[in-house]
Amino acid sequence: MNIPWQDIDPETLTNLIEHFVLREGTDYGERELSLAAKVARVRQQLESGEAVIVYSELHETIDIKSKRQLGHR
Repeated sequence: MNIPWQDIDPETLTNLIEHFVLREGTDYGERELSLAAKVARVRQQLESGEAVIVYSELHETIDIKSKRQLGHR
C-alpha cells in the first residue's frame, strides 16, 4: 500500500528518510554525499513522484521505493 508523503508528519517523514539513506547498501554514485544532501535528494524524489512510500501490511514494514523498482513508468 502506498502512503502519500504529504500525510506523514514532517518530523516523522524526515526520520523515515534518514533511516532509509543510512541503511547499508544505499548507493548514491561515485561521490559520497552528506546526510543532509541525501535526505534532500530523497525528499525531492518523493515530492516529484519519482519515489513513493510503501507500507507492507504483511510484514508491517515501511520503505521508500522508486517507481522504477515497483515497475511503474
